[in-house]
Parts: sequence; C-alpha cells; structure tokens
Amino acid sequence: MNKRFLIIMTLFAAVFIGLIFVNKKSTTTTTNVEQNTTNHTYGNGKKGITLVEYGDFQCPACGNYYVIVKQIKEKYKDDVAFQFRHFPLVSAHQNAMVAARAAEAASNQDKFWEMHDLLYENQNYWSSSSSAVKIFEGYAASLSLDIVRFRQDAASEDANTKIQADFKAGKDAGVTSTPSFILNGKIIENPQSLEAFEKVIEDAIKAKSTS
Repeated sequence: MNKRFLIIMTLFAAVFIGLIFVNKKSTTTTTNVEQNTTNHTYGNGKKGITLVEYGDFQCPACGNYYVIVKQIKEKYKDDVAFQFRHFPLVSAHQNAMVAARAAEAASNQDKFWEMHDLLYENQNYWSSSSSAVKIFEGYAASLSLDIVRFRQDAASEDANTKIQADFKAGKDAGVTSTPSFILNGKIIENPQSLEAFEKVIEDAIKAKSTS
C-alpha cells in the first residue's frame, strides 16, 4: 500500500466524517426548532383538521382577519384544531416583538388567548405607542396576572426563543407575510370573507371524511 494511496483514503474518510457531522448538526437544529415552537391551540379537532395562523399582533391585516378567525374558531371549535404561531415583522412594526412577548408571558399564566384577543381588539391604540410595554402590563393587570412574573417572563430569553422558533418554522413552511394560514400542512390563499373562510373549512372537513 503506497503513501499516495493512504493520503487519498485519509482525505475520503475526512470528507465522509464531515458530511455525517454536518447532517447530524442540521437534523439536531431542526429538531430543536420544532421542540421550541409554541403550542397555542384552541378547539378539539375531532375531524382531524388543523388550521395554523402565522400572525403579527401589530399587522393591520391580521387585525382585520382577527374578527373573521374568531367567528370561525367558535363555529368549528369541535371539528377543527386552531393554532396561533408568532411571525412578528419587526422591520415594519415597531411593537410587534414586545406584543408577542406579552402574549408569551400571559401564556405562562394560562391566559394566552385572553391576551391575544386584547392585543388585536386594541391594536389601533398601542400600535404606534412608545409606551407599549406599560400598556401591555395594564392588559395583564386586567387579566389578574401576577405582574412581577409577567414582566420577568416578557423579558425572558425563553419568550424570545419560542417566538424566534415560530418565525423560523413559518419561514421553513413558506410563510412570507401575515396573516398566513396553513390548513393541514398546506398554505392556503387567504379567504376574502367569513363565508369564503367557512367554505374552505367545510371543504377540508368533507375531504377528510372521504379520504
């Protein structure tokens, strides 16, 4: 076995080990992101239907869709599992991240959906405020949350990690704007009315029942 052959074999071995390491690292990163994403769900999902919304609390379009989605959630809460994930567009919305953090802090005290609703229902009030954090603390107080814990949780690295994990999961799924809806794993075109949204849900239920 000559010296040149040994060198070539050593190089092949190094490349092979490097590929295994890169692949393992990539798989681990993906797994960690999935583990860190939020799990804010509403509804029983008895029909095997899941609707995920990627939203930004300061996004005006999300605020408009909030009214429609709230009605959809109530009408189909037995049949569909609804999930909200964070997708704050911080370059366009100055308070989007602090709003997401407020929602996560409320979640730690089992009041995510209550804070979610307050943020959307009062979006016009806090969107351009330079005191959004104080406003959100007021919402927390109205929900009878522990304010000291709320402040700590809102500023925590844990909240940031979850929000960033949601954002990355959205990007990986093809989300580029808000709101974006993923129905049973596929991004759908945003329905333009309550009736159109109801039809999308009904069609999904029918398709599931015949599959």
